[in-house]
Formats: sequence, C-alpha cells, structure tokens
Amino acid sequence: MRILVYILLLFYPAMLASAGEEGSEDSAGVSYQKREYMIPMRDGTKLFTAVYSPRDISQEYPILLYRTPYSIRYYGNSHIPMDSMGPSKEFSREGYIFVYQDIRGTFRSEGEFVPIRAIRTDKSDSKATDESTDNFDTIDWLIKNIDGHNGRVGQWGISYMGWTTAMGMIDAHPALKASSPQASPADMFIGDDWHHNGAFRLMYSFDWLSRRGRERSGVTEQQPQPFDYEGTPWGYKFFLQAGPTSELNKKYFDGRVPAWQDFAEHPNYDEFWQQQSVTHHLEHINHSILNVAGWFDAEDFFGPLSIYNKVEKSNPGIENSLVIGPWRHTQWLRDNGRSLGDIDFGSNTTEWYKKHIVLPFFEYHLKGKGDWKPVEATVFETGSNRWRKFDKWPPRTASVKKLYLRVGGKLAFSPPPLDSTSIKDSYVDDPKKPVPFSTDIRTRQGHSWMIEDQRLVSTRPDVLVYQTDILEEDVTIAGPIGVNLFASTSGTDADFFVKLIDVFPGNTPDPESNPRGVKMGDYQMLLGAEVMRSKYRESFSHPKPMQPAKVSPIQFTIWDKFHTFKKGHRIMVHIHSSWFPAYDRNPNKFMNIYRAREGDYQKATQTIYRSSTAASHLELPVVPSH
Repeated sequence: MRILVYILLLFYPAMLASAGEEGSEDSAGVSYQKREYMIPMRDGTKLFTAVYSPRDISQEYPILLYRTPYSIRYYGNSHIPMDSMGPSKEFSREGYIFVYQDIRGTFRSEGEFVPIRAIRTDKSDSKATDESTDNFDTIDWLIKNIDGHNGRVGQWGISYMGWTTAMGMIDAHPALKASSPQASPADMFIGDDWHHNGAFRLMYSFDWLSRRGRERSGVTEQQPQPFDYEGTPWGYKFFLQAGPTSELNKKYFDGRVPAWQDFAEHPNYDEFWQQQSVTHHLEHINHSILNVAGWFDAEDFFGPLSIYNKVEKSNPGIENSLVIGPWRHTQWLRDNGRSLGDIDFGSNTTEWYKKHIVLPFFEYHLKGKGDWKPVEATVFETGSNRWRKFDKWPPRTASVKKLYLRVGGKLAFSPPPLDSTSIKDSYVDDPKKPVPFSTDIRTRQGHSWMIEDQRLVSTRPDVLVYQTDILEEDVTIAGPIGVNLFASTSGTDADFFVKLIDVFPGNTPDPESNPRGVKMGDYQMLLGAEVMRSKYRESFSHPKPMQPAKVSPIQFTIWDKFHTFKKGHRIMVHIHSSWFPAYDRNPNKFMNIYRAREGDYQKATQTIYRSSTAASHLELPVVPSH
C-alpha cells in the first residue's frame, strides 16, 4: 500500500498535465471541471484552450470566452481559479462555461505572434487568418464539441484582451450574443498604447515590447523575464542616459523585436497603422455590446470611446452601452475602486459596477435572467463622486464654453480684449532636461500618473501655467475637451502637451486615510492631458514642418471627462513640450525621430499666443450642475 501511494504521488502532476484531465472545486454550491484542448484554426494552427465547465449537467450553461496573449496559466493541473473566472467572482457562482485561450503565437498555442495583428486583407481567402477568424473558429469548435452549453456565447476582456474581444465582434459567429470590450486599444498611432497624435509613448512601449515582443523559440509555459534597467530604479535617468530612441534598439533589442523596428519604418500614419485600426471594421454588428473604460486610463481611453462611437454610428438600433468609472487601466478588475492615487471617490465604485452592470448584462443576454434595462451611458462624475445615467453621450445638455488663456497666467471665459498689448508667453524646451511625467521614482510607467498631483511640475520654467479665479459656483464638464492653440517654435517641429487640472482650495483638509501624508491644500489634481506632435497638425499621414517663428493653429482633443470643479476650486491649464519618459523627446527638428542621433536634439523657444486674433483657448463641454 505504501508503495502504491508513493507511485501515485510521484506521477500525479504528470497525470494532471495530460490534455482532457479534470479537477473540481466548489463555489457556493457550483462545482467545476477543467479540460484542456488544442483547437484547430482554419489554416491548421492549433490554439491551446482551457475549458471550465459546471459538473451539474441537469441544466445548460452559456459559454464565456476570454482570449489572451498573457498566458491562461495553471497549465495541466486541476486548480480552478474560482475568484478570477469571468469579470467578477459572482460569475462562477452563477454558472458559466468559462473558456480561456492563449492567442496565436503565445505560450502553449502554435503559430506566430504579431502584436495587434491587422485584419486580413483578402477575406475571400479561406485560409487567411487574423484575430477575428481565430475567434470565430474557436466559437465554432466549442459549439460543436463542448457538451452542456445553451447555444449562447459571450466574450469579454480588458486591455489587449479587450482588443481581442473587439476583433471578435467583426464578422462574428452567429452564436455570439454579447460582447464586452473593456479598455481596448483601437488605433495605435492616434490615441492608444504606442502613440498619441503621433507622439511615441516611449516608456510603456519599451517595457511591453522588451518582455512581450521578442521572437520566441517555441511553445512555452514560462512568463518572460522583466527587463533589467541596469541597476537604477529611476526610469527618467535610464532613458535619458540611454540616448535617442534609435540607440535603444541597438543597445537592448539587437533587431530581435520586430514591432520596435516597425516604428522606425512607419513613422507616419501610413497603411501599416491604418490597417491595424479596429474601428475601420466595426460594421454589421447585430449583438449586444457593453463598452467599459476608466477616466484615468493612461493606456487605452481613446480606444473604448472610439469603439463605442463607431459601433453607435455604424450599427443603429443595436444595444451599445458605455460605462466609465473613476479608474486607472484595468482597475475595475483588480480592486474596489474606492480611491486612486491621493483621491478618494467616496464609495467602492468597482463593486457597484460588478453588481449592477457587468453581471446583469451577461446574465440577461446569455441566460435570459433578470430585468436588465440598458442605459446608453452609465458614467461616474468625479468631483461630485456619484454615478449618473444618460440616454446619450455626451449628454444632450452639454454646451461648449470657451476658456481663454489670458495675461498674467489667467484663464477666463471671456476672450482677450481687442487692445491686448501682452499677447504671448514663451518658454525654452531643452530635450536634455525634459519635463518628468511623474515625481515617483520607478522604471516602469505605472498606472496612476494620469491623476497625479501637478504642484511640483507647475514650478518649472518650461511649463506655462494658467488658472481661473476662485470659482463662485460649480462648473461641470461632460464630454471631450477641445484644445485650440496658436503656437510657434524656433525649430521645425515641436510637441505641445496640454493638461486640464482641478486646483483644490488652500484650506482643503487632509483625508482621514492618507498613508502618504499628502497635504491636500492647493492640490493640483490632473484630470486629463493630451499631446499633439506639431508636424501632424494638418495630417497624420503627411507631416509638415513648422516654419520657424511663424504662428500656426494647433488643434486636438483631450478625450472625454465628466467632472465637477467645485465652488471654491480653480480650473488650471498646463502647457509644455515634453513629458518624459512617458513620451519620447522631440528634437525640435522635422525628421524621422526614430532615427534621430544625439546631435539632432536642440533647444527651441516655444511661444503660445493669446491675442484677440490668435486667442488660444480650450472648449469645455459644460452641463448644468445638479
């Protein structure tokens, strides 16, 4: 008997690793089993897939699909992660068939991984593949080969998995009834992970591609090793000393990260980037969509707004809802959403969302349960800290009010007078001393910097600061913020960052729970920020140099916000020309910056105009405060 027990213990892990082996775990009376499959795609490539099914076969269950490049984990063992199956732990208690898949070319799936793989160009080719066909083929195989389902499939995911969800909405399988793309990128040149309005997001792209973008030698279960930042905890120092973007590839990638080389070969918005854009293909959708985003998402806020707007425009009549909470990237899956950085939102916002939004959405569309009544937009109003619902986003009551840059660092809703004498403000942008994006010391970008205190940054001589007088009443904005600058540079290219900030009163009390000991008087809460690389001011596809000292209009958008500037606060705007190393440095020279050398980087004088004929201003979507 002892020998038999020893043999069983010795071989038990190998038994569990075999395809089709199962285990079980209970959660509120629901017991699950796990099986693993290699599902064939139309070109013969097989994708590794784990299926968790309720053991109770007295009823049928919907399928909930999740496709990831980050590993489905728990390969070949019986562990069933009850609290992380589905968008919340309540899903496993309600009963679903959970399907997790390593996408093409990652971990235990076959094939080649291409980050944000473009949609296939020839849809008549029966063997051509992309993430939409892999999604279709996966659902088709599941419907035909997995027992106990009710014929209905849902899909969801956050970030990259939000993108695979959006891709699965294209030419969707008939069994797909509900999709929830969450924090999905939509266009990697215009407003998501790699670029914003053509400006390269250096720190994030380097970190992601150094771990995820290297060519692999074969299937694996091992997570990639994090990059060694040469013994420093300070990313600002590392990237500044590493030199131009072109040097990074030589020093650290040696040509082994194909996506990094794509940046240099496609510096403008050409066909390469345009084909990747998911919004070009979101037509003929006939199932229900729940779009989810976070107001302070540094990676992917443009994406979910763009997907929502495109689906709304191209598919009239379908259920297409939008949910936005006071969250950083992926926060609504990871913690209770009570606070972010130094700001407390007064309630557990993610718990409310999980209970009242995402679970009822899937329960209704995949099981026909509950009284789900879709609302066009369910959005959290920061400042006042409350959830609001609207039948249209932006709200119908929003009206544009222009907020002008004025003399003496002032902001006002009235334009400059016709007899203005002081009509401009200037600063020197030095690429060797760029404005830091965060006061924190770290090598990886992190996720909370889009709400970070801006007080220290406002003291720099290369940051222009404008603010209103103390507000005599609440001002609530809801929707996108238009930026209209009149600017010039002594160089031939320049970046212009614009930040919208809520300045707290000087006597603001410190919060009861304040582990960092932050003093909140005169706190500068970052609400939104965006950049325009000025050579793209007229066209992302056909850049045009700035003419030295010539005034040019620079127009772009700070994407949607819903915030109340409370009575007693101030509205503030910062303008500067670097935000490093979140973004690469502009050499102030019209060129392919991915191929810039150290000698190309030069100081430049940037000038912002605020005369009656060149009245730089923001367009705020103001709604009545309640």
